[in-house]
Amino acid sequence: MMKTWTRRSLLVGATALAMGPVWAAFPDHPVTLVAPYPAGGAADVLARLLAKRLEEPLGKTVIVENKPGAGTAIGAAYVANAKPDGYTLLLSSNSTFTMNPAAGAKTSYDPAKSFEALGLVANLPLAVLVNASVPANTVKELVAAAKANPEKYPYGSFGNATSSHYAGAMFAQATGLNLLHVPYKGSAPLMTDLIGGQIPLSFDTVVAAGPQVKSGKVKILAVTSPRRAGAFPNVPTMAESGYPGFDLTAWIALVAPHGLPPEVKDRLFKALASVAENPETQEAMRKAGFEPQWTPITDWPGMVTKDTARMKAVADKAQIRLD
Repeated sequence: MMKTWTRRSLLVGATALAMGPVWAAFPDHPVTLVAPYPAGGAADVLARLLAKRLEEPLGKTVIVENKPGAGTAIGAAYVANAKPDGYTLLLSSNSTFTMNPAAGAKTSYDPAKSFEALGLVANLPLAVLVNASVPANTVKELVAAAKANPEKYPYGSFGNATSSHYAGAMFAQATGLNLLHVPYKGSAPLMTDLIGGQIPLSFDTVVAAGPQVKSGKVKILAVTSPRRAGAFPNVPTMAESGYPGFDLTAWIALVAPHGLPPEVKDRLFKALASVAENPETQEAMRKAGFEPQWTPITDWPGMVTKDTARMKAVADKAQIRLD
């Protein structure tokens, strides 16, 4: 009996040694955090902030890799089709997960089923911006000017079916305006033309707006979030400007490919929680223009499905399509 017990113990121990360290050692090499936008944009700023701070709890380097294009679909597809081992992550917004699908985007992945959410990390308010020469300092003044001369007030966004486009569409629907949409390939060229007067009105993130508003090159009339933005506490919301219920905020989540081993997901979740709950991280987010919003997501498919339906109602009315 003693011999049998010893052999069995050795067998169990050997099996544990063979299997246990595989995930117990995670990560044993650098982790890649994909930002599906060009370097320098709002999402890239947050990706680099989080990547640097995740290195301490993970004990390994976290590399930010920019994979822009196709309205974030290139970067999202790359992560969705990556090996679900925890070494490839995606930081992106509802533009990727609900807005593009609501506009009929055809992708190689299912936003609700191809990812596992580690958590919601931040919200990013958008701003109603006008060129400094536009004779309006409030939303009501802008609406009055646009109603008098609608052809003079096309609005720019940083891309079709992005949060910027949806914000403009919701603005037009709420105010009853019929505004021409001019999509740009990113926030930088959009801001350049807004400053130069080639476009009088745009919807962009408060991160992009901050330096230009402070320099007086553009004016901010309102934010599209339900609450005032920490970066612009004196700027009213659209609801405060006379349009109750107006709510268009870019929410940003960290996700991984579906099928993560539970041990790896738990390790990543705990690392992210420790970073996102850290007051220093939250203050750094605020300084960058983000609103910290750490929220564990227990039902990713349900969350994505619900928000996609809300965005689809806006897309259908505004004829936002990505066929």
